[in-house]
Amino acid sequence: MHGDWVCGVYEYFKAIFLGIWSTLVGMRITMARFFDYVKDPLYQGVTVQYPTERWKVAEGYRGMLFNDIDDCIVCSQCANECPADCIIIDAEKAAKGEDLGKTSNGTPKKIKAWRFDIDLNHCLYCGLCTEVCPTECLIMTDAYDYATYSRDGLYLLFARPEKYTTAPAGASPAASPAPEAKPA
Repeated sequence: MHGDWVCGVYEYFKAIFLGIWSTLVGMRITMARFFDYVKDPLYQGVTVQYPTERWKVAEGYRGMLFNDIDDCIVCSQCANECPADCIIIDAEKAAKGEDLGKTSNGTPKKIKAWRFDIDLNHCLYCGLCTEVCPTECLIMTDAYDYATYSRDGLYLLFARPEKYTTAPAGASPAASPAPEAKPA
């Protein structure tokens, strides 16, 4: 009976000692990094003070998609190439003699974009849509932080149908689930 009590006290203090020892071993790495900073105040470390500081992304990074709708000729090549079908385009040819303007490189626009939406919930970020764009208006930005509180925030609306005077045949005005996207 006396031996069981001594064994229990021994195990109790052994557990306390092992807990303190494992904490000290873990803190050894933390203290080494702390003293690296104390010795050299220019030591960068690995921590970025987000959101005031941002990581520099590598060249060719595939971030959030952006479409400059004023340069888009609504050829639908991006939607046809997309393996995830996350680009939705509703378009209509302009009436004969109707002037829709020109792109920044002088290409005349012949198609009205009633809807140009990108659902980033489904996007694979493969970049195939940007490679086939003839006017290079669809680009992948370097934005990497586009967290939202709802999935509707990842539904980008680029078309501005209010620019046209007539509505497409059989179309009803749809409510926008999210604000218009802006480049990063």
